[in-house]
Parts: sequence; C-alpha cells; structure tokens
Amino acid sequence: MEKQLKIRYEPFEEIVIREFVKFGDADDLARFASIVAGGKPTGLYWSEGVVFLYFPLPATTEIAAKELVEARKVYWTFVGYALMSEYKKIIETKEKIMVPVIDMSPNPMFKKVAQWLKNAEEKRR
Repeated sequence: MEKQLKIRYEPFEEIVIREFVKFGDADDLARFASIVAGGKPTGLYWSEGVVFLYFPLPATTEIAAKELVEARKVYWTFVGYALMSEYKKIIETKEKIMVPVIDMSPNPMFKKVAQWLKNAEEKRR
C-alpha cells in the first residue's frame, strides 16, 4: 500500500533585513549586481515599481536553520534596490552590461518586500 503524499504551504512569517541600500536608478543597481556576481550572469527581481536583489543568510548554521523551521523567519543580510516604475525584462547599462529582471509581481512575499522597500528610508530614521 502506497502512502499518501502530503503537501502543504507554510509561507514565511517574517523576513529580517539586516542592511539595505537604495541605488539612484536601476542602471546603478544592475552595475552593482554585475560586480558582486564577479561578472557572471545574475538577475534582479521586480515588483510594485521596485527592482531589487537580496542576499539571504544561508540556513547552514544551527541557529539560522532553527529560525527557518520553527519561526518561519529568514534573514536577508543585504538588499539593494532602486525604483523602476515599469517592468523591463532586461536592464542594459551604458557599459552594455545586460542584466535580466524577473517579474515577481504574482508572488505575495515579493510584493510585500517591494512595498516595504518603497518606504524603507523612513524606517531607518
């Protein structure tokens, strides 16, 4: 007799952003993304008029893994973002750096992050 496969959805309850930087425009963010990726292909996320990238704290430590499982909490060590009112599939900088952008609008978590980032500078004060 085959066991029934159970599938359930348990969204994160909290995202903790440790540091964030607002870039002047999407081109500056694309340049930054290319540099931190060492010139390798990288991508950005877009939702709610905000383009961003994030670096999660790996859940390889006991504490991070426990937070992830028990508290459904994740830590993003850094978020870089810029306002970009309309979605574009690719950002091409003056230096001809091509950075793909993924439209994450359908995802409620990315929508909330984008909305939070729009007002992030006020939260820092």
